[in-house]
Amino acid sequence: MDIVIKDTHRGLYYVDGVLTKILEAGRYKLPRAWKFLWMKSRAVEVVLVDVRERELTIKGQEILTSDKVAIRVSIIVQFRVFDVKAAIHEVDHYEERIYGDVQLAARRSLALMTLDVILTNRNQLSEDILRDVKETAKRYGVDILRADVKDLTFPGNLQEVMNKVLAAERMARVQLVEARTKAETQLIETDAKMVAKTKELEAIAAAQRTAAEAEATVVRIKTAAELEALRERAAAAEAYEWHPALLRLRELETLGELARSSNARLYVDFDRRLADDD
Repeated sequence: MDIVIKDTHRGLYYVDGVLTKILEAGRYKLPRAWKFLWMKSRAVEVVLVDVRERELTIKGQEILTSDKVAIRVSIIVQFRVFDVKAAIHEVDHYEERIYGDVQLAARRSLALMTLDVILTNRNQLSEDILRDVKETAKRYGVDILRADVKDLTFPGNLQEVMNKVLAAERMARVQLVEARTKAETQLIETDAKMVAKTKELEAIAAAQRTAAEAEATVVRIKTAAELEALRERAAAAEAYEWHPALLRLRELETLGELARSSNARLYVDFDRRLADDD
């Protein structure tokens, strides 16, 4: 007789009720049963154990919190058998043992927690259960991977109150989000206005600097021209002083220019000239 063990399982090989070896995945040939009058064949049995990661749902059970509020809690447990011999030999049914251990752990944890703590920190219950059963399950060859609270059910009147509280919390979160969005929008608008005002002031300052620079340039040019004119006049005065004929020539040129203009008037001080002749 042949037996095939899949990679997802392991086999415990018993001979006359005694475990002799653990079978890995593969095909095995079991001895054929035979019987003689003077001799009986040995009894061979193979017990298969699933070593895959599996889930076990702990259905809702009513538990009292530390402040005497009755709640029903459902828990999902993820586990895997890592020692097939211990899982079969140490406990009667390891799945039932997991079920009972998780129930007791949930009761112990909830008995120390108030309703307010449960509602505000639901993960604490899951963490407490996992920490409580993990080491215990290892003694019978099972590794508890997760123990998460699936559902929490409250008494009817309390459930109604809780629904109102949850609705109020959701509304508060919505209002908080709206307030934050409005504040962020106002902040963005304020920043934009400040940026625009800053750019405007910078433009005005730049224009003022440009105007001032242009005015200063005009003043420098005008001053330079006036200085140049003064230097020319000083040079002319010096020339007239050394050469009086040049001054007389300049007077004649001026008179000639005035004579070409019909609107020009020339006043001659004859009395002074006569006095000078006398």
